[in-house]
Amino acid sequence: MKLSVIIVNYNVTQLLKNCLLSLQKYLEDVDYEVIVIDNASTDSSWGDLIPEFPKVHFISSETNDGFSKANNKAIKTAKGEYLLLLNPDTEIEGFYMNEILNFADSQQNFGCLGVRMHDADGVFLPESKRSVPDMFNSFEKLFTNFKKNNSKSYYRCDIDEDAISEVEVMTGAFLLVKKDVYEKVGGLDESYFMYGEDIDLCYTLLRNGFKNYYYGKASILHHKGESTVKDEVYLDRFYGAMQIFINKYYKESKPLQYSFLKAGLRLRHKIEKIKLK
Repeated sequence: MKLSVIIVNYNVTQLLKNCLLSLQKYLEDVDYEVIVIDNASTDSSWGDLIPEFPKVHFISSETNDGFSKANNKAIKTAKGEYLLLLNPDTEIEGFYMNEILNFADSQQNFGCLGVRMHDADGVFLPESKRSVPDMFNSFEKLFTNFKKNNSKSYYRCDIDEDAISEVEVMTGAFLLVKKDVYEKVGGLDESYFMYGEDIDLCYTLLRNGFKNYYYGKASILHHKGESTVKDEVYLDRFYGAMQIFINKYYKESKPLQYSFLKAGLRLRHKIEKIKLK
């Protein structure tokens, strides 16, 4: 089997259905399987999709142990040469999967690949192509808004939206990686409950000599954050994930950057919590 599509669902049954329909429509010429793992949704309606999509392998998790653990659990059952980590709030938009797989096959030391994402209004999502967080681009991300300039910063605005280019960081909303490479680098770090695990995986691939790619010729619709309530729990998880990342990669090797990033994250976290009140 060429491709295993891995989807972690949490309380987004209608969006999951739309995602599965898009796969059914556009992957008909691909040798693939779909594995959906439900992460202990409080809404049980996802079960209604099981008879509607008999070829999809559904897994029910009794507890919500986070995005990384759910993906790793599902991937243990995957049979494909490639894995596609795909959010349930996305929709494939064309017959391009074989083209992408052929591109991946042609690259030496292929790490992972992401595509161009846009929201329901057609607005390009800059997180489609990013840099590894460092002291300078993290300050930009936390305290400024340079999404629309042409600089090489946290968002790779120097690369055209429709380009095909080597890029450091992709998003976990659509992330293609070879299964043996994924397993070689240890998969998603389960220290992350949600957020940051995609950055960590991309950086781990780079540190192991692999190359990551942005494939702007292909696009997906991404209904951002439909399963996420922007409350204090969300903020704690989001900024907690960034803290895990800097603890892991900067605390010992780059103490100056670590101190700067830690202070910046703490300040921004406090600002966001104040906004909720």
